[in-house]
Amino acid sequence: MSKYINPYTDFGFKKLFGEEANKDLLVDFLNQLLPAKHQITELNFRNVEGIAELSHERKAIFDIHCQTQSGERIIVEMQKAKVNFFKDRSLFYSTFPIREQAKRGEWDFRLAPIYMIAILDFQYDEQEEKQKFLRSVKLKDQDGDVFYDKLTFKFIQMPLFTKGGDELETQFEKWIYFLKKLESFDEIPIILQEPIFEKAFGVAEVANMTAEQYEQYQESLLTYIEVKEVVKTAELDGVKKVAKKMREMGLSKSQIKEATGLTDDEVNEL
Repeated sequence: MSKYINPYTDFGFKKLFGEEANKDLLVDFLNQLLPAKHQITELNFRNVEGIAELSHERKAIFDIHCQTQSGERIIVEMQKAKVNFFKDRSLFYSTFPIREQAKRGEWDFRLAPIYMIAILDFQYDEQEEKQKFLRSVKLKDQDGDVFYDKLTFKFIQMPLFTKGGDELETQFEKWIYFLKKLESFDEIPIILQEPIFEKAFGVAEVANMTAEQYEQYQESLLTYIEVKEVVKTAELDGVKKVAKKMREMGLSKSQIKEATGLTDDEVNEL
């Protein structure tokens, strides 16, 4: 068992960023992503019980809804596995904080800004997007000018972040490094020895959990492993189908191995 929790688990993510006592951690993280005009000094968590959810997806996706003191709505979402129609779903989820702003009677349709921040423990497939660790998206016109600046998506592809501790330049990079490496740390690295991260490490330390919390974390960790294994198996099955087709086309074993990354034994099984 690692000294610190896995932040990609539902329990770990909510423990760090979804508890009242730890709102300062979430505020500091979000302020690295938000523009100067929307910097947060205080926020409140939103009750999302009334939001329709696809229950079978909750093992792979979980989120935190909050609202700032000046009205901005923010969804912070953790996705630990690929889902179908990824962009469509992101847009769909962003409609909930839009619709909840509707008012009865006369209303001028003025909306508060909405940010959807997705932390992704995977890369999505399009080649151009694989090259972008942080992708910020707004509604723009044909000339690339912003048409509507109150709906912003920020997608963080964690596997694309490769900096080591001695290469970190910003507070945002420190947060990403913290999240990506947390479970592997045995102690707080020098680069993260500052109050906000020292608190985060204390929150994340497994030894500080109650017996009930530890049981919940174990269950959440098993779910994380299960989801990862399902995805890994599905990806391997897909690769094997491609390899089988290549074999039927007459390609050599060495060509198939080079193209798919399969082992001798896996190719022989075909």
